[in-house]
Amino acid sequence: MLSDFDAIPVLAVTDLEKARAFYETTLGFTSAGDAAEGVMYRSGGGSFLVYPSGYAGTNQATAISFQLSADRFDAEVADLRDRGVGFQTFEVPEGTWQDGVLVSGEMKAAWFADPDGNILNVETGAEG
Repeated sequence: MLSDFDAIPVLAVTDLEKARAFYETTLGFTSAGDAAEGVMYRSGGGSFLVYPSGYAGTNQATAISFQLSADRFDAEVADLRDRGVGFQTFEVPEGTWQDGVLVSGEMKAAWFADPDGNILNVETGAEG
């Protein structure tokens, strides 16, 4: 069964070197090694692949969500801002936007895009 295996998010980019600069310099990831298709990055206990494709940036939904603890969320968002990351806002059924951060009860979340328009997010919940 597929449920017995690890799954990894896969992000398409147009320019692998530009993407490496964003993921490594702006977001602070370290390459876990070049893959035949692109570059692997570790994140917590998992990993994700960034690879070149003509379909880069065509997904209009969140591609990767990074789960943060509540006590680290504000500092991580501030660090992303300091690194030049701009946050996106949009219509939501509940919650309020506070300086680019969605707040709904104990949950906080922020969305941003990589240079190809892949949508990433950082979020925490009541248990985070």
